[in-house]
Amino acid sequence: MTPLLSEKQLDIIRSWLGTGSINIFGLPFAGKDTHGNELVSIFNAPALIGGGDIMRNSTISAEAKRIIDAGGLSPSDEYMRTVTPYLQSEAFAGKPLILSSVGRWIGEEQGVLKATEASGHPTRAVIYLNIDEATLFKRWEVSQTLGDRGDRADDAEHALRTRINEFNEKTLPVIEVYRSMDLLIEVNSDADRQEILETILSRLLQLATV
Repeated sequence: MTPLLSEKQLDIIRSWLGTGSINIFGLPFAGKDTHGNELVSIFNAPALIGGGDIMRNSTISAEAKRIIDAGGLSPSDEYMRTVTPYLQSEAFAGKPLILSSVGRWIGEEQGVLKATEASGHPTRAVIYLNIDEATLFKRWEVSQTLGDRGDRADDAEHALRTRINEFNEKTLPVIEVYRSMDLLIEVNSDADRQEILETILSRLLQLATV
């Protein structure tokens, strides 16, 4: 296996990233938290910022909460009204941001691009961790046994199937927009954890040296 990038190569990426942001997408259990937190550590970002976590931990309408708990995506207007100010927090000033599924409906990506730019964290890359549904459900079964994700209503099997449908219908078009903008890094997430990280870093280095 190819070793991880050298510090010199990582510094090239850090310099290119600056205070910019990297947004990570993928089906549930694709490894967004795992690899997002690895990037947080490597690039000294404040934390992994998840769009869904922001909504779950913010004051939102009862209807939006019902939709989220059922595995759906929050209505676009409420989603952007909550997330956009968060990205502009003074706590993030001068640092890069690692985002997880921020802006999951088609059209929201434009708001995210504007919000990251306006807040001093322009979107530098978008990572798509691609897995098939069979792998997803294998990981879900392991997680259910371990109980390692807490008591999340949207991890129930019926809600998980809704989340898959929502991703395929509403989030994949967002990913294709980023692909058309040459911001997308698509990675096979059904691989060894170290291999996935190395692939992500190598692709980021390619973007940094174009």
